[in-house]
Amino acid sequence: MAFDSGFEKSVAIFGSTGSIGTQSIEVARRHKIKIKALTARGDVDRLEEQIREFSPEVCALLDENKAKELKDRVADTSTKIVGGERSIEELAFEVKCDMFLNSIIGKAGLRPTLAAIESGKNIALANKETLVTAGSIVMQKARDKGVSVLPVDSEHCAIFQCLEGYPAKQVSRLILTASGGPFFGKKRDELVGITPEMALAHPTWNMGKKITIDSATLMNKGFEVIEACHLFDVPVDKIDVVVHRESIIHSMVEYIDNAVLAQMGVPDMRTCIQYALTYPDRYEGLQEKLDLAKVGKMTFAEADKETFVLLDLAYRSMRMGGLIPAVLNGANEEAVYLFLDHKISFTDIMDSVKAVVLGYKNIESPTLEEIEAADIEARAAVRRINGII
Repeated sequence: MAFDSGFEKSVAIFGSTGSIGTQSIEVARRHKIKIKALTARGDVDRLEEQIREFSPEVCALLDENKAKELKDRVADTSTKIVGGERSIEELAFEVKCDMFLNSIIGKAGLRPTLAAIESGKNIALANKETLVTAGSIVMQKARDKGVSVLPVDSEHCAIFQCLEGYPAKQVSRLILTASGGPFFGKKRDELVGITPEMALAHPTWNMGKKITIDSATLMNKGFEVIEACHLFDVPVDKIDVVVHRESIIHSMVEYIDNAVLAQMGVPDMRTCIQYALTYPDRYEGLQEKLDLAKVGKMTFAEADKETFVLLDLAYRSMRMGGLIPAVLNGANEEAVYLFLDHKISFTDIMDSVKAVVLGYKNIESPTLEEIEAADIEARAAVRRINGII
């Protein structure tokens, strides 16, 4: 069932035109959740559709010229249109809603998340870069403000559910599952010549371009390891990764008695989006039901950290701490976009990121400003390594 007519809940969706954003819109539509605010980089057509259907109070675009265009197109509505990076951060703080859902791509999601926490909003977090770059700062602020950070990633949503009702001291390890990406089983020499089009063919999940490339390099799984450390306050050496090609088991928790709890379901991001938006209650989902007989069998394998070096680099980055996870994220984000623009090769992503991370001078307890400076420096270093000015 959808929420009954007596249920009232509101959400602000930041990054509403991307993959997670549009699926969040589906969930909100299904359960009649009030959408108070929307943001996007510059997709005017889709934002206009969303404004006309949901009548949000405010809509913000990163691109100020696009904001002016949208303002003209929806002048007959009551929705206020604002533009620019600063306006997105201000909106995150000012909008009145029950839940702030952040599906902005990349490091750009960090300051809006902090602003939303500062104003006391509960967070549904689909932007993993927020915790990768500044996890300690973000989670401490959430604790100080007494707000919840609910994960929208399928793996962390699964772990969150498997941990409910058990004290942290009883946890032996967290086990993140990985699809293995489109190049599972290939060795380094077989990755030479991989094109963006080949890398964007993910075997099980429907996602945006950036995260799909991260899945192909296993960087996404490395980010999820770092994210899990911060979300669940678990040391990195108590987190394992196992390849599970069918993506039916979304992750597992092993307890000190060696019992393992797993969360399962058909791979569909709307499941974890809905879980976060309706928590602590459960309602009928949009995704299809799991038929284990139809699945037939499930397979598991070790992740190949020698070929896909960025997964191992994520573990090393978390152990080093300080600025290094932010450097990892910034370098990777720049390398992925260069690859998508056909300016570097697939293996250049891994080589460039590793070189930048291992060559960076660390600071143990950085400020937010130092983290943002490191992000800029890491991106510039990737371009410099690849001879791109």
